Amino acid sequence: MLPGVGVFGTGEIANVLVPLLREKGFEVRAIWGRTLKEAKETATAQNVSFHTNVIDDVLLRKDVDLVFIVCQPFLHAEISVKALGIGKHVVCDKPAGLHQQDALKMVRASQYYPTLISLVNHPLRFLPAFTHMRRCLQEELIGPLPEVVLMDVRVQMGTLFPEKYNWMCDAQMGGGALNLVGSVVDLVTFLLQQQAVRVHGVLRAYTKTTPAINGIRQITAPDFCNFQMELASGTLVTVALHSHTVPAKAFSQEVLVYGNKGHLVVRGGDLFVLKEGQPKEEAVYVDVQDLHFSTNNSLLPRPYIKGLCKMVGALKEAFGSKESSWVKAPVSTAATFEDGLYVQAVVEAIRKSNESRQWQRVQLSTDAPLNHDQIIRYARMSTM
Repeated sequence: MLPGVGVFGTGEIANVLVPLLREKGFEVRAIWGRTLKEAKETATAQNVSFHTNVIDDVLLRKDVDLVFIVCQPFLHAEISVKALGIGKHVVCDKPAGLHQQDALKMVRASQYYPTLISLVNHPLRFLPAFTHMRRCLQEELIGPLPEVVLMDVRVQMGTLFPEKYNWMCDAQMGGGALNLVGSVVDLVTFLLQQQAVRVHGVLRAYTKTTPAINGIRQITAPDFCNFQMELASGTLVTVALHSHTVPAKAFSQEVLVYGNKGHLVVRGGDLFVLKEGQPKEEAVYVDVQDLHFSTNNSLLPRPYIKGLCKMVGALKEAFGSKESSWVKAPVSTAATFEDGLYVQAVVEAIRKSNESRQWQRVQLSTDAPLNHDQIIRYARMSTM
């Protein structure tokens, strides 16, 4: 029996996630929204029987054993810690809270409840092109992994901002390009199995308003991000991301990894290799798989949707074991809360670099760990 699912959120991801969960055999038991109106609209559209704007109403349901948190980032830590504290499995969307302190609370909670699933949704880890790229790197197809000299990531997409003003328009609430940067930072770690030592970044908020957002409020979230990361081995990673492509649903993603015997490149969902001495690139993996439901109305990029689909499939395998309540192997490559904490450290360093216009070292939070009583106290305070 697959666990019943509670979904926290009513945005683009929730509207894609619910059909994906049903396709894989999960039952979505409850929808939570910031307002009753939002929750009712999403529940009605997705044919979910229960909706609410009270967090505990979902977490205390006996038919909900797995929660997906795809709401505003400032609620991620609160819901994650509370859910783990009462025995629920958790999959939290990126980012892991608004800052390292949030992510650290999530990490400590997951460490005290190791028998529960606690993952961060970085779907590119599950995209077949990147799983094949990782294997090629491990097999030293373009040379030894420690000798990879350069990684270049370019992402171009349509507007990040919705028609009506919400948290995605506010930099302080975790909106804008930095949300996507988290997935890129995590992807680098997943592929090269190294972490950043220092970063240098530039953030810009070129879009100040839209036809629908034309009043007192202005958009402060960045829609342009360009940064470099130096890894422990000396490998340099360059990332360029902007959301000014027309039309709004347009999306282009290219990830190149250069070794001393050639390069690997993912374009969209396809993987190619150029080995030393070859005249041209050859295909390693071509994505021909189509989704079984329509995503034409979604602004989410298809690679992200396909990665999310694969992750939900991995969760089905994890919970499908007859020997125990769940097994780790199918989701062993998924991002953990510890990975989420590292990504937050890198994102914070990028913000500081943008302000100082200098290279910044990546520093993980050194706050003292929360003990069990503190975790329970935090969960109780969150309900007040």
